Amino acid sequence: METQKWSIVALCLLGVLGSTTVKVEEENPEFWRAQGAKALQAALNMKLNTNVAKNIMLFLGDGMGITTITAARILKGQMHNQSGEETVMTMDTFPHAGLLKTYSVDFQIPDSSSTATAYLCGVKTNLNTVGVNAAARNGICKTQKGNEVTSILKWAKDAGKSVGIVTTTRVQHATPATTYAHSASRKWYSDADMPASAKKEGCTDIASQLLNNTDIDVIIGGGRKYMTPKATWDPEYPRDLASSGKRQDGRHLISDWQKMKVGKVARYVWNRTDFDAVDPDTTDYLMALFEPGDLRFDVERDPTMDPSIAETTEKAIRILSKNPKGFFLLVEGGRIDQGHHASRASMALHETVAFDNAVAKGLELTNEEETLTLVTADHSHAFTFNGYPFRGQSILGKSPLYGKDMLPYTTLMYGNGPGYKVIDNKRPDIRNVDTQSKDYVQLSAVPLDTETHGGEDVAVLARGPMAHLFHGVQE
Repeated sequence: METQKWSIVALCLLGVLGSTTVKVEEENPEFWRAQGAKALQAALNMKLNTNVAKNIMLFLGDGMGITTITAARILKGQMHNQSGEETVMTMDTFPHAGLLKTYSVDFQIPDSSSTATAYLCGVKTNLNTVGVNAAARNGICKTQKGNEVTSILKWAKDAGKSVGIVTTTRVQHATPATTYAHSASRKWYSDADMPASAKKEGCTDIASQLLNNTDIDVIIGGGRKYMTPKATWDPEYPRDLASSGKRQDGRHLISDWQKMKVGKVARYVWNRTDFDAVDPDTTDYLMALFEPGDLRFDVERDPTMDPSIAETTEKAIRILSKNPKGFFLLVEGGRIDQGHHASRASMALHETVAFDNAVAKGLELTNEEETLTLVTADHSHAFTFNGYPFRGQSILGKSPLYGKDMLPYTTLMYGNGPGYKVIDNKRPDIRNVDTQSKDYVQLSAVPLDTETHGGEDVAVLARGPMAHLFHGVQE
């Protein structure tokens, strides 16, 4: 009780002595009322777009829960020397919104493959399974057969549209894989990742299905090593064994893909120079694999070697939009999730900002009257935004208040993860630690090697034809 009293006193003193400069206009009640009136008038003037969508762009922020969106919004503003809280991201401008329940058939908190099957195929399923219904069991090949479900990417292709996937992970990862693959395990990236029993029972790896299933016009991401035979040296890292080919069946899937496209203008690229040389106006098919595995985090990306997610999104749209029947494009900000798993909030938030830039590029290149654009997430993370930081304080900084142990803590933390530390029976003293570093690992309450997903609802934001149908709380 005594500690609580002192905390309240400290908070009051902070309010009096804090260095935050309040903007003069914000002291005027009319400033806020005018904002409210403007928003209300915009809502009253809104006209429903009841057109049939020619194009669909689905922007999926992997692990981009609402806390991540809020923190990234502030970071984006602070990257432009603003206080951050009032920043409007591109995704914030979408007129229609709802909430989505993310649980899988067998778990309260899902993974990215079970959720991808839900939002791409319209069917909830079990953890770790790809493009199959809940009668299939994780890792058991024989349960996969007869329980396959198809995705909206295939439906679009069957309707004569062009289709594409853009991701910052490997193209065989859970989210992009669900557009084209059916697998009892999301981890069967190549045949080398499959148990002998699964291969004997006739299941095929995800990389093979990338070629053998739906004819995808644009494939952009990482994952070269799952496409080439074992010990095939990688062109970018020629002496790194971990980056070399993994396949045990001897197939070179990149070469196979090129042979399948004979008679078409098909380009395979693995670096920035070749990517920039691809002419969207004359290219029918593009496969761009920029890394052996997942792409680099945006803050660590070498722009001379790898384009940004906004640039890959632009290239994909320019190729796909030549089809008079329209296109379907999935764009995944996949490394948002991986930044969170490492409890490196800076990495995750910078990935989210880069993802929002890709959304902006997508809107710039398309017509709202004929293009349905969605922004959503597959799940959240055990990620918290806490304390009483001053307005404009760095989102990656420390709370002005200390804990009961008289030690500071960061505004952003995790419920679990690798950031749990106890030194001399105390939390670590971070007063002299640069918590804004891209490599800083946030504090966590429970020790785990990797931080986990969160189970709360995620947002869906919609713009374009029939966007008003995305409303309320949905599965």
